[in-house]
Amino acid sequence: MRFIEDKHNEYKRKLSDSLEKEAVAFLNTGEGGCLYIGIDEKVDAVIGVENIDQVQLQIKDRFKNNIAPSILGLFDVRAEELDGVMIIKITVAGGLERPYHLKKYGMSEKGCYIRIGSAAEPMPKRMIDDLFAKRIRNSIGMMRSNRQELTFQQLMIFYQGAGLALNDNFARTLELLTPDGDYNYAAYLLADENNTSIKVGKYSGIDRVDMIENNEYGYCCLIKAAQRVLDKMEVENRTFTKITSKRRLQKRMIEARALREAVINAIIHNDYTNEVPPKFEFFSDRLEITSAGSLPPGLSREEFFLGVSIPRNKELMRVFKDMELVEYMGSGIPRILQAYDRSSFVFTEHFTRIVFPYEKGFEAAFSVGGVNGGVNGGVSGVPGVHSGVQSRPESRLESQPESLATKILIYIEKNPHCRIPSIINATGIPKRTVERYLKELKGDGKVEFIGATKTGGYRRVRE
Repeated sequence: MRFIEDKHNEYKRKLSDSLEKEAVAFLNTGEGGCLYIGIDEKVDAVIGVENIDQVQLQIKDRFKNNIAPSILGLFDVRAEELDGVMIIKITVAGGLERPYHLKKYGMSEKGCYIRIGSAAEPMPKRMIDDLFAKRIRNSIGMMRSNRQELTFQQLMIFYQGAGLALNDNFARTLELLTPDGDYNYAAYLLADENNTSIKVGKYSGIDRVDMIENNEYGYCCLIKAAQRVLDKMEVENRTFTKITSKRRLQKRMIEARALREAVINAIIHNDYTNEVPPKFEFFSDRLEITSAGSLPPGLSREEFFLGVSIPRNKELMRVFKDMELVEYMGSGIPRILQAYDRSSFVFTEHFTRIVFPYEKGFEAAFSVGGVNGGVNGGVSGVPGVHSGVQSRPESRLESQPESLATKILIYIEKNPHCRIPSIINATGIPKRTVERYLKELKGDGKVEFIGATKTGGYRRVRE
């Protein structure tokens, strides 16, 4: 048997009337779970889903209109191929505003459910009352922004760039209003102007004594600030090259996909209720990323490492998903753990920190550039060899900090006839961003697409 229902998995042959009940049960359990449409668990067979785009829209619409409180930003609906047919996977995160319930029945035993084993069971009245009494109300969605004269031109531009449109009711659609109709703190963070700034510092040694660089990215829409931080990480995350007797070895200072996931996680899941933004600090031997807030209530460390998702700021999660800065629910921590072990995470009462040690041998390269060069001077320093480390660049492109466009161009140069999926997998850059830069690179005459649409690929055009 491949498909066995349990506490975290529910299988359905087709879309049924019980969909919302199952989702409510996962939300109230705290750990979340997955619903699969197109799989018959009784006969252990993949059936598939017809009109899959239409069914996905129906699911999103039903969740939006039939469950309270709002769960936008707490679920993810995607089509997946299994055994040669298409199914739908619905990932539901644990919520912080329990008890969730079916709107038409309210907070009653008929409207509230919880996952017990492989079943969605009605929630006893006493449990409903207890959960409601503990409901977390001090969230950025409930906090009123001190500024109410907010503008959102940058947010509008980002949505247009993603091929999405925001109408005049966008503030309500994106849950940027308090129950009283005022702009909330999520709106403040996404506005064109605010007082939130993400700090990126750099030190010459292994402690915080000698700061050699201090940058701030913010006072603007949080999406813009996040992208500027990601670009800064790309510049700092140098390629480390080592020449051996048999071949040339290359590694990034920090594993690129893990770094990207950690940056986005720190920004999205930061506890902004105390108005403390995340910070990023480069030392001579490591990068430390610190975000405000420890694990959310109801989430254990073991569940955290397993990828159980309880978004602290569902409003931000929803917007970052629209921008494809987040791939899917609960994917970040497992991806980081593919490259780094659990000891990289530090939890305190009020903060969460992740520590990325640099690749072995990077410290030797770091010393080549000298204290003044800091992290920049290390890997991209003067040509020459130090302790077996070759710092001479392989090409003109590699001698420059890797912008996203340069990163894509380098990959195409090394992998002629590659296609967009392989570029995404290798670089960790979102699909829409890859497509945008490919369009620019083609327009500049730096790359070209060779062959048929379905079988061809990109190659670099020699200057």
